[in-house]
Amino acid sequence: MFNATRSVLEKIAIDSQQSYAQRGDAKSALKKLLSFDFVFILHLMEDIMGFTDGLCRALQHKSQDILNAMHLVVGTKSLIQKLRDDGWELLLQKVHSFCNKHDQQLQELNSRFSEQTTELLTLSASLSPIDGYKHFDVENICRLAEKYYPQDFSENEISHLKYQLELFYCDVPKHPDMKNLSTITALCRSLVENRKSDVYPLVDRLIQLILTLPVSTATSERAFSAMKIVKTSLRNKMEDDFLSDYLLVYIEKEIAGKFEIKSIIDDFYSMKPRRTRVK
Repeated sequence: MFNATRSVLEKIAIDSQQSYAQRGDAKSALKKLLSFDFVFILHLMEDIMGFTDGLCRALQHKSQDILNAMHLVVGTKSLIQKLRDDGWELLLQKVHSFCNKHDQQLQELNSRFSEQTTELLTLSASLSPIDGYKHFDVENICRLAEKYYPQDFSENEISHLKYQLELFYCDVPKHPDMKNLSTITALCRSLVENRKSDVYPLVDRLIQLILTLPVSTATSERAFSAMKIVKTSLRNKMEDDFLSDYLLVYIEKEIAGKFEIKSIIDDFYSMKPRRTRVK
């Protein structure tokens, strides 16, 4: 329940379709949710409600057994008193364990999905054609180009991009071959097939840049994962060039596995004269 609530608040906090007030409320609620005080009260209430649950259920019965009800009252009071006298240390251990667990998860999420990366992916979604271009947002798309691709668009092109997007939104969603698309990849392909890429060259350029994101992200993830395996304590002195070549072969091992040893040896000898031969 805690993870689900946090996930919903995080999505609302970065959702560009929400109002500033809603995003602000979500960020404020998320900050309180992740605070130590909130977690402590949450665990305390869980213990207290766990102790009193049996008594509450018994008192809701239409026909009351007074004797058993009194026994439940006495037992419940005893458990709460025990929690008050001897349960604080165990409670604090639970709270610290909970905080450490979720803090580590949060750090891992932040390292993999930083605020900048999350914003980049969120803005990119504004070009998605799914549900009849429901999420299409001209301001977000222009912000994407201006903030994350300043080397690919000049100031003049950024200015023209807005008008091109306005015209794009009036035209493309009504086109019979382009109104039911579901992915940005399909949109890019359809733009070329219907020669719309010539009509909206800036939009087509931005879409192609967006489509490089999954590749670059996956390659980076694979490279860092491979680094942990390749550069062990026994190989910690290898030079950068050798490490780079080693990683390339490891990361692309599926492709490297298709090369024949004979062809590799031939290429090795063709590079320069060798003193000895291995074949």
